[in-house]
Amino acid sequence: MTHSFIFDVDGTLTPSRGTMDKAFKEFFLDFMEKNPTYLVTGSDYIKTIEQVGQDICEKAIACYNCSGNSIWRHGEEVYSSEWKMSEKAKNWLGKHLVESKFGCRTGNHIEDRPGLVNFSIVGRNATVGERKLYVGWDRETSERVKIAEEFNKAFPGLTAQVAGETGIDIIPKGYDKSQVANKVDGPILFFGDKMKPGGNDYPLAKAIRPRKDSAAVEVRDWKDTLKYLRAWKIKDVHELVGVV
Repeated sequence: MTHSFIFDVDGTLTPSRGTMDKAFKEFFLDFMEKNPTYLVTGSDYIKTIEQVGQDICEKAIACYNCSGNSIWRHGEEVYSSEWKMSEKAKNWLGKHLVESKFGCRTGNHIEDRPGLVNFSIVGRNATVGERKLYVGWDRETSERVKIAEEFNKAFPGLTAQVAGETGIDIIPKGYDKSQVANKVDGPILFFGDKMKPGGNDYPLAKAIRPRKDSAAVEVRDWKDTLKYLRAWKIKDVHELVGVV
């Protein structure tokens, strides 16, 4: 039975906001020749190209960017959501940005994308070192989880989810990564690093787990993903999920 493979990008195919390892990329391009492959990420298409390369993006059957709210096929955008966040919600985020006790601000804290807004306390202009500082802060304080939970109570028509290492993705309810499950036929193997409740891979994982012969595989990093893909060559889907 042929499985379709769906991959998150940040933390799954690449380091968070980093570029793909060259040896892994060579392996992955060969893997794509033999297996139906899709990408799904909260990032926009330009950022995805920066991370994995135009060759992988165009070779994928589809790139579901912005959690599926911007869809690209072979280098052309075939769908883009026109949803925009209200000023009331943006003001709420701005208030929490000011109130955060994390001391570093780098700019670009509320980033509009098709059908999605990314919110970051440290800001998307942060250097690697500044991002690491925030990662440590967030690990100690669970700041992103708390902000997302408060936001979801304040705006029940929207969904805020922890995404990447420093951000929170916000989308209209139901327009998260779960929508991709209805766009891919047959059995699916989905790989992601944020599959626990509150993470932006969780909705898609939850949507496909009840399917017969489908599975959601949570990974720690791209090296973990590579290990599973190598195992796939010799194991069926049920054995694959049990690989440690």
